Formats: sequence, structure tokens, C-alpha cells
Amino acid sequence: MKYTFLIFMLFLTTCVKVNNGIICTEQFVYGLNVTVKNADTNDIITEGITVKAKDGNYEEELMYMDGFNSFIGAGERTGNYIIEITSNNYQTYTSEVIVVGEDECHVIPRVLETLLQTN
Repeated sequence: MKYTFLIFMLFLTTCVKVNNGIICTEQFVYGLNVTVKNADTNDIITEGITVKAKDGNYEEELMYMDGFNSFIGAGERTGNYIIEITSNNYQTYTSEVIVVGEDECHVIPRVLETLLQTN
């Protein structure tokens, strides 16, 4: 009885959903996480950078996450993405296809690091 109560309290205090018998969190997971660096200095760059993800007709500008120094997007969305990074100070970068899959609960995040060449 004591353990049953403890498990109940764990579920009560943790955001979960049951998906075909699998316990999933209610966390919103982004499928793409892109860090952009200067190819010459290896420093992370965020100012004046635009990161877009395209999957067929779908297009999304990724959001910059202060504190994480990365751009995120494709929230809970699977797909075959091409990432395009543009800036006035750097050469445009276009990725190969990045596949974002999923498991029973969420998308499986793809973490990318790109190096941009200065103009």
C-alpha cells in the first residue's frame, strides 16, 4: 500500500500521459536544435543570423533560445528538413536533408552544429 501511494504521488506531481501503456511526459519537444559558429574562430554566433527549416511546402524560421545559444524549431513535427542559414556577414549555408523521426511520445530531436564562412 505504501509503494502504491508513492507511485500515485509520483504521477500526481509529474505531468504525464499514457500512450498505449507507455508513460509520456507532457513536455513540448523541438525536433531541430541548431548551433551556428564562425568557421574561423569557432565562436558561437547569433546576431544577424536567420535559420529556416523547410520540409516540402512547410517552412519555419527557427527561434533563437537565449541561454542555450541555439536556434530551435519543428516542435513536435516529424519531417525531412533542409536547413538554410543566412546572414549579411556570412556565406549562406544549406544542409543536406535532416530527418526528424519520432518515438511513442515525442519527436526525436536532431542537434546540429554548423560552421559559417565569413564573406
